[in-house]
Amino acid sequence: MKGNVSMIIRQVDEKDLNQLITLENKGFTPDEAASKDAFITRIKTIPDTFIIAEENEEIIGYVNGPVISAPFITDDLFEKTISNPETGGYQSILGIVVNPKHHHKGIASMLLKEFEKQARNKQRVTVTLTCKEELIPFYEKNGYVNQGVAQSQHAGVRWFNMSKEL
Repeated sequence: MKGNVSMIIRQVDEKDLNQLITLENKGFTPDEAASKDAFITRIKTIPDTFIIAEENEEIIGYVNGPVISAPFITDDLFEKTISNPETGGYQSILGIVVNPKHHHKGIASMLLKEFEKQARNKQRVTVTLTCKEELIPFYEKNGYVNQGVAQSQHAGVRWFNMSKEL
């Protein structure tokens, strides 16, 4: 990563909560952002699919999401989180955020690659997410395919389904 040796990628820890909430609120509008309770639940329930990018003990980015049984995200996932199956299923991404101070350094792509590698190791079928229209080119550059407008009504935004076969 462009000579940046102090960055580490690791699994989430309960002590990360406050930094994660701050970052989530930089990355999403108040209507889109996950609540503190949602974060607490995700940290406890799906730590295996919640990855942190950290530099000098500051969280500069993260990606998280549960493994789901259907190929696309449904809005109930933003509220209710259940434990991941050991193998199989579809790896969803509910949130991927990089601190705006660290944009354009390849961190989001690096988080995606690590997330995909872990999903592949557990025989997940695809990685699936929803994004706003302006982010479609970023995901396509990372090998995701635009599957069209999502059913999601989350935060009253028009979302697109993106997925990548593993």
